Amino acid sequence: MRQRVIVCPVIQNEGEFLLCKMASDRGVFPGQWALPGGGMEPGETMEIALRREIMEELGKELLITEVKPWAFRDDIRTKTYPDGATEEIYMIYLIFDCISSNRPITFNEEFQEVAWVSPDVLKSMDLNEATRVTFVQKGLL
Repeated sequence: MRQRVIVCPVIQNEGEFLLCKMASDRGVFPGQWALPGGGMEPGETMEIALRREIMEELGKELLITEVKPWAFRDDIRTKTYPDGATEEIYMIYLIFDCISSNRPITFNEEFQEVAWVSPDVLKSMDLNEATRVTFVQKGLL
């Protein structure tokens, strides 16, 4: 089983959190709302990987002004690839609290949609399990 270290930003702006709806045909949580993030590459520090993932997935216009390590977790997930192939991966999540000073997003093909969400709306969303656990641990669900 392959292992991946995943950097995961919990991005907040004016009391709302940025969530991304995963593409329905790929990823670890197809079609569900999730936090952005992705795998660290060899030679990267945690913060460099985090900022690279934010830029790749959400565009260079989104300005992250604060990054603070918050928590870590691990689990085993099944990832679905665009060709329909699947793979079990042992994932180590490094979770960061991030503040953005603005809201423009240019999201990539990994997502169907993005939204800034207030804590009271979180309860009604189809959050993936990892995102739900994160918001429960933050006391927001």
